[in-house]
Amino acid sequence: MAKLYFRYGAMGSSKTANAIMVRFNYMERGQSCIILKPRLDTRDGERIVASRSGLKAECAYIEEAESLDLGKYDCVIVDEAQFLTKAQVETLVHIVDDLNVPVIAYGLRADFRGELFEGSKWLLAWADSIEEIKTVCWCGRKATYNARLLNGKVIKTGAQIVLGGNESYIALCRRHWQSGETGKLE
Repeated sequence: MAKLYFRYGAMGSSKTANAIMVRFNYMERGQSCIILKPRLDTRDGERIVASRSGLKAECAYIEEAESLDLGKYDCVIVDEAQFLTKAQVETLVHIVDDLNVPVIAYGLRADFRGELFEGSKWLLAWADSIEEIKTVCWCGRKATYNARLLNGKVIKTGAQIVLGGNESYIALCRRHWQSGETGKLE
């Protein structure tokens, strides 16, 4: 019986690397697997997912899911799942329940303000399995917050979605997210 998995973690927790490795494991065993991502994620180029560690894989867009024959795959993987809409998460539920194909969605749980993303909200509500991928704050505690940086300082206002990497975000524990301490020398 297929399941919908939501694997979330703060920035830098190797979510994309994990997604690419899961794809590799399926393919190594002669099974078919597809990675989907939201079209708005343009950081790594079109139809590519890439991890900070250097791993890359081809992908399709979640916006194309309705036109793809996803029932032919042994697994569907979704990267940057926090950017999904409620309707797109409903599509993932359909893939699991009606096509009997497991779906593994990777993404952030909350934004830089500590608020849930739409996709994460519905994955937390509907996923059969929810797993945290852990990473650490500069202080050694578990990092659970994604702090947005502007000129090296933590900010807590602005648009929910601003694409960026290490230059724009840092994973922090709650204490350092609240205080705005980044652990970097000024």
